[in-house]
Amino acid sequence: MTTTTRRQGTASRDAGKRRAGLPRRFAPVVFAIYMSALMTLLMSLVITAVTGGMGPDYLATVARAYVRAMPVAFAGVLIVRPLVVRLVAWTIAEARER
Repeated sequence: MTTTTRRQGTASRDAGKRRAGLPRRFAPVVFAIYMSALMTLLMSLVITAVTGGMGPDYLATVARAYVRAMPVAFAGVLIVRPLVVRLVAWTIAEARER
């Protein structure tokens, strides 16, 4: 059996299975968790490197900054998300307007 055949067999076997997940109503909160987690990590890495350098305690300092910043970022994303959604809708042309 080739790799392609195995993949196709797995895909067809898994096609009937449904992945468990949260209901759609939780999408804004899940979005906020992922967005704030990734942006907080990225900003903690960069700001810690710029302000304190990348010495032996760099990752520990990043971790402390991340733990402090994550709740603020999460709340911020939840608060500004509706405004950003409206700004994007206002900025992007409708299909019939193009």
